[in-house]
Amino acid sequence: MGLAGTLNALNLSSLSSLISLNLTSNKLYGSIPPTIAALSKLTSLDLCTNNFSGIIPLQIGSLTKLNSLNLSENQISGSIPLWLSTIPEELGRLVNLLDLRISYNQLTGSIPTSLESLTKLEILYLCENQISGSIPHEIQNLISGQIPHEIQNLVNLRDLEINTNLLDGSIPAGNLVSLTKLDISANHFDGSIPASIGNLTKVELLHLFENQISGLIPNEIQNMVSLKDLEIYTNLLSGSIPAGIENLTKLEILYLFENQISGSIPHKIQNLVRLRDLEINTNLLHGPIPAGIGNLTKLKILQLHENHISGSIPPSFGSLTNLTDLPLFDNRLSGSLPQEFNNITNLKLLDLTNNNFSGHLPHDICKGGVLAHLTLNNNHFGGPIPKSLKHCTSLSRVRLEHNQLSGDISENLGVYPHLWYINLSFNKLFGKLSSNWGGCHNLSFLGISNNKVTGNIPPELGKLTQLQVLDLSSNNLLGEIPKDLSKLTHLYNLTLSNNQLVGEVYPEFGELLSLEILDLSANRLKGRVPEQLGNCTKLRVLKLGNNHLNGSIPFQIGNLVSLDDFLDLSHNSFTGEIPSQFGKLDKLQDLNLSHNELTGHVPPSLSYMISLLSIDLSYNKLEGPLPNSKIFQNASLEWFIHNKGLCGVVKGLPSCGSFTTSKDDSNKHHKLLLLIIVSSLGSLFLLFLFVICALLILIRKEHTRHAASIEGGEYSIWNFSGVDAYKSIIEATEDFDDKYCIGTGAYSGVYKALLPSGEFVAVKKFHPSGIENSPSMQTFWIEIQALTQIRHRNIVKLYGFGSN
Repeated sequence: MGLAGTLNALNLSSLSSLISLNLTSNKLYGSIPPTIAALSKLTSLDLCTNNFSGIIPLQIGSLTKLNSLNLSENQISGSIPLWLSTIPEELGRLVNLLDLRISYNQLTGSIPTSLESLTKLEILYLCENQISGSIPHEIQNLISGQIPHEIQNLVNLRDLEINTNLLDGSIPAGNLVSLTKLDISANHFDGSIPASIGNLTKVELLHLFENQISGLIPNEIQNMVSLKDLEIYTNLLSGSIPAGIENLTKLEILYLFENQISGSIPHKIQNLVRLRDLEINTNLLHGPIPAGIGNLTKLKILQLHENHISGSIPPSFGSLTNLTDLPLFDNRLSGSLPQEFNNITNLKLLDLTNNNFSGHLPHDICKGGVLAHLTLNNNHFGGPIPKSLKHCTSLSRVRLEHNQLSGDISENLGVYPHLWYINLSFNKLFGKLSSNWGGCHNLSFLGISNNKVTGNIPPELGKLTQLQVLDLSSNNLLGEIPKDLSKLTHLYNLTLSNNQLVGEVYPEFGELLSLEILDLSANRLKGRVPEQLGNCTKLRVLKLGNNHLNGSIPFQIGNLVSLDDFLDLSHNSFTGEIPSQFGKLDKLQDLNLSHNELTGHVPPSLSYMISLLSIDLSYNKLEGPLPNSKIFQNASLEWFIHNKGLCGVVKGLPSCGSFTTSKDDSNKHHKLLLLIIVSSLGSLFLLFLFVICALLILIRKEHTRHAASIEGGEYSIWNFSGVDAYKSIIEATEDFDDKYCIGTGAYSGVYKALLPSGEFVAVKKFHPSGIENSPSMQTFWIEIQALTQIRHRNIVKLYGFGSN
């Protein structure tokens, strides 16, 4: 139907002869009106699956001829007066009720004791509410022990569903001999399962799951021979599975998982030939899998994972041709998989993780073409990946890592349109990465690390727009990193370490704004680190160590304020100073800049890196005092050895006071020596006076000639263009490439440049620091002032200076 609105507009008094009212599955809302009492002849009232709210009206108790009342799947609620549950006591007047359903509402409070009067009741559904308290004593007497004479009995009750409430206390069960369905799951019942439950011989469905039931499964359960569905999972049951369970030959579903059940799987479980779903995982079961389990040919789901089961998988598993799900992970199983596995053609999920399996994988493991989840990691499987997997396009998740698989993967794997996760790491696979990977468009995780894979990284990987993790580390990969990888905007882990990759770290890597882990360490990368990496502000780990990178460390790395694990730039050829911006990395725990050619002082700003646990600056050319902060006070001397002249708080380094005194004494010695030399030279002044006069004449002539030669030169004041000169220098030195470097100092490097005019000039380039008053900038201005005031034929002429 498609009715909408409320019932308040109806003149119910004009319908006094109505016998049945069914308004189920509409869009009715509002409260159930008290005028419902006018329908005094009603025998059936069905208002389920609407949007009724408010409380159940008290007047509904006047409908004494009702034998079916269904108010399920609404929003009935309301406040609870102390003397009244939201399930009104008036329901107890409906003595002709056969069927009472008020499930899937928002009812609260307790179950009213007046329900004891509903002696004809066959179906009682109160599930999916917020009913609390214990089951009333009066009702307990109806379902356990002797039925009191004064209230007679509810022997006609067939279905009792009070699951998913807040009920507590012990389980009431026993003499409701007409019950076929008992569901008290998802409550707070505790205690043990009473032995009297064996009296419920007509029960086909018994749901006790998600409570706090403890103790043993009683042997009397073997008397419940009508059981088809037995679910007691997620409780605190202990002991073994009772042997008498073999009598429950009608069982189709048996759920005992997530308990503390011990012992072995009963051999006679093979008698439960109607079982479709057997889930006894997450317990303390041990011993082998019974060979007779092959008799359960109707099984679709067999879950034995997370136990202590040992031994091998029996060949009889080949008879389970209807099996779709087989998770056996986290056990102690061993041996090889029987070839009979090839017969399980309906298998969709096979999970054998964390066992001790060995041998080859079955060659037709995907014979049925429906295998989706194949997780066999952390075993000892060997041999090649089965060829049948190449055409197994149903695969969506594959985990084969941490085995001993071998063989060539160049052609053994195909295109998988549904695949989103594959990990082949930590095996002995070889061959090249196929371009087919680019066709797995849904792939979000690709891991093939720690193998023997060679060749180049295929640029087709740039088509995997959903990729989040790419780990190809610890192989023998060659060539450059494809620029196409910069298209993977969802990538948060790019690990290519321990290969033989060459080329540069491209500026395009700065477009990977989702990156959290970038590990390119232990390769043969060269060139400068692009400043664009500073755009990857989500980075938590940055490892570029053990390469051939050079130039200065970009100060933009200091913008990576999310770095909290590693920043490793060690074992390269970085020059210049440590950027002071590193002080912003206050989450970083491990900083390694060792084995480079860094110069200058350690920035005081590093004292703001309050999370540091390790800082390695060894094997550089650093000097001066170390910051006086906790990480340096507790640091190991090994982190600072083999530098130019570090001093400070680290035990084993000289104090900066004694370091300065030593330098002052050395200066005094040089001053004294200078005075002695100057005084001795004074006596020769007269001797050279004549020579000097003669030289002045020659110098004047030479100066005139030199000025004439310079007049039309490249750097003549009349011809000089700063932009053109800078461009010429950049071209002549190939942007200050190291091969043109003829000398380095603490703050600068000197480069030889051949200009277009054919002239050779020396260009001194100061290392950038990014700080206005840094030592390198001060040295720059001092040297400029000196060279503009000095004229000597043994001192090179200053043609110009500038800043870019």
